[in-house]
Amino acid sequence: MYEPLTTIVGNVVTTPVRRQLPTGEPMVTFRLGSTSRRRDASGEWVDSGTMFLTITCWRRLALGVDGSLHRGDPVVVHGHLRTVEFRAKDGTDRRELELRAYTVGPDLSRCAAAITRNSDYGSGSGPASLMRNTCQGSSAEERARVGENQGDATTVQSDSSSDRAETQPVDA
Repeated sequence: MYEPLTTIVGNVVTTPVRRQLPTGEPMVTFRLGSTSRRRDASGEWVDSGTMFLTITCWRRLALGVDGSLHRGDPVVVHGHLRTVEFRAKDGTDRRELELRAYTVGPDLSRCAAAITRNSDYGSGSGPASLMRNTCQGSSAEERARVGENQGDATTVQSDSSSDRAETQPVDA
């Protein structure tokens, strides 16, 4: 079966529900509503129908969604779109759209979001430990002005004799 990759912009319309599968794998599901808008003959924007679909998130994405999203949040979701067939409680056969999400994020054209890195990205040693969020005006951000009088790439090296960090060019 060919499952098209698609991106949907909409709002979370149900509270995300987290489940733990028997294998220990986390899964989160929620319903998304996406309302199409168009201009009418007078040039005014009008709603022209809402599409609802179930979003499923797995593994690390499930953990991030569970800790971040709430009912009413504007989001952008990217993943595989498919039709799921099932038998309802009343015995009727039903079909429903489902999107297995590969990425979910806030729609920053309609909200603001603070970014917090997952702890497994910044623990340990090596390149992964260098990833840290400097979006909140941290002292590291203030000391490392990339591209300021030193070319395009810089690094922060701490001088052991003082608390002050110096910005040094990086050879690329």
